[in-house]
Amino acid sequence: MKKDILLEKSFAFAIRIVKMYKFLCESKKEFVISKQVLRSCTSIGANIRESKRGQTTPDFYTKLTIALKEADETAYWFKLFYKTNYLDENTYESINNDCEELIKLLVSSTKTLKAKMIKKIFKKYYIV
Repeated sequence: MKKDILLEKSFAFAIRIVKMYKFLCESKKEFVISKQVLRSCTSIGANIRESKRGQTTPDFYTKLTIALKEADETAYWFKLFYKTNYLDENTYESINNDCEELIKLLVSSTKTLKAKMIKKIFKKYYIV
C-alpha cells in the first residue's frame, strides 16, 4: 500500500499538539488559546483524511483547501503563543517548522489538483 505522507505527517503533528495542549493546560494554566490551537490543528488531519473519501475531485479539493486554512490558522496561534511567552523560541521554531511543512505540502497538493481540474474542464469544452 502506498504511503500517504500528508496523512502521516498531519497525524504526527496532531499528536505533538495534543501533548503541547496538555502541557499548556497543566503547567501554564492556559486553557482558552490552547483549545483553539488544538481544534485547528486536529482539524488539519481530519480534513485530509476526509478528503480521501471525497465523492468527486472538487470534493477532494475542497477538503484539502479546508485543511490548508486550518494549518494557516494553527500557525497564527503558534505565533501568538510565542509572542505572549507561552512558548520559548526553540519550541516555537520547531513546531512552526512542522506546521509550515504541512502548509507547503497542502499548497502543492491543492495547486496540482486545481490544475488537473482546470485541464479537465478545458478538455471538455475545447478540442486539445
